[in-house]
Amino acid sequence: QVQLAESGGGLVQAGGSLRLSCAASGGDFNDHAVGWFRQAPGKERELVVASSKSGDSVYYVDSVKGRFTISRDDADNTLYLHMNRLEPEDTAVYYCAARWTPLTSDYYSMALQYKFWGQGTRVTVSA
Repeated sequence: QVQLAESGGGLVQAGGSLRLSCAASGGDFNDHAVGWFRQAPGKERELVVASSKSGDSVYYVDSVKGRFTISRDDADNTLYLHMNRLEPEDTAVYYCAARWTPLTSDYYSMALQYKFWGQGTRVTVSA
């Protein structure tokens, strides 16, 4: 069983940056497709970015394209979400997710496609 633990959330002013981390134990990220999701108050959980296990296929939702970047450090088995030019609309609890897959270049855009989830880290962007 893969366990995921996010960190790095906090309060930031609009225009600022944060880097979220997701540390994995019990499994390696290079065997799993991964994603970052977020859930704002009163809203459903939504995809932010999804990546294949190889990292060569990545999908960003339009609202974060050009501002957010997903990366992975296999030596530390840690996934990152680099968030720049943050906007108040980015305020949410952010979750990392992973699913084992034999497919190298497939990513998954729906929450129900992921088996492993972290507990979430809260990001608040003030205007």
